[in-house]
Amino acid sequence: MATLYAGTSGFAYPAWKPAFYPAKLPSKLFLKHYSERLNCVEVNYTFRRLPAAATLESWVSQTAAGFVFAVKANQRITHILRLKNAEQATTVFLNAIDPLRTARRLGPILFQLPPQLKCDVALLRDYLALLPRGEALSPRYAFEFRHESWLADPVYTELESHNVSLCVAESERLEVPEVITADFVYYRLRKPDYTEADIDAFAARARELLATGRDLYLFFKHEETPEGALNAEMLLQRTGATEAAQ
Repeated sequence: MATLYAGTSGFAYPAWKPAFYPAKLPSKLFLKHYSERLNCVEVNYTFRRLPAAATLESWVSQTAAGFVFAVKANQRITHILRLKNAEQATTVFLNAIDPLRTARRLGPILFQLPPQLKCDVALLRDYLALLPRGEALSPRYAFEFRHESWLADPVYTELESHNVSLCVAESERLEVPEVITADFVYYRLRKPDYTEADIDAFAARARELLATGRDLYLFFKHEETPEGALNAEMLLQRTGATEAAQ
């Protein structure tokens, strides 16, 4: 049965009090509370640095079995090496996040490419060939392209051949079309103001995608206000997925 995973990009925000976090909730309990209302989080921390195993084990212990962590690939892979000669960096990164994988709590790995990197299908093909897949507990992968030259059929074909999802990143700068390239769909909703009508539209589309048997991962922008978390919770409610990770 397909699952809708809805959350935000991060959770450690005191400014979400009191609308999302209770006013007196200590920060050490933020993740636990978050996981009681939402069923996934996108971790941007991993873009800047490799997480310690103890940190990941702590996250797992604070959340219920149905809760998952999508993680952003480290910047060494995407922004420094730009996917070229990145086999060792990829291995190091995958080893660092392995506690999430072995605990069955790893969501998709998001590779967010820099906006200056233009389309290079051969580069993408060579990199995708490095990624582990097809084995028990192999990660899922999504790619977010931020230069419009990547939004082309040869790229979609390459992603589909490796069961890698095109990240549908909705922002004010670039609209990425919803092209299904994998057995799951990955959305990043970056616009500042979504209405209830927008959430209803997302819920309707989510139901359509779930009916095809595809899991859907959907992350709202967080910033320093609680709207993203509240929108994610509303989306889960509107689709009937109200028991987040209980």
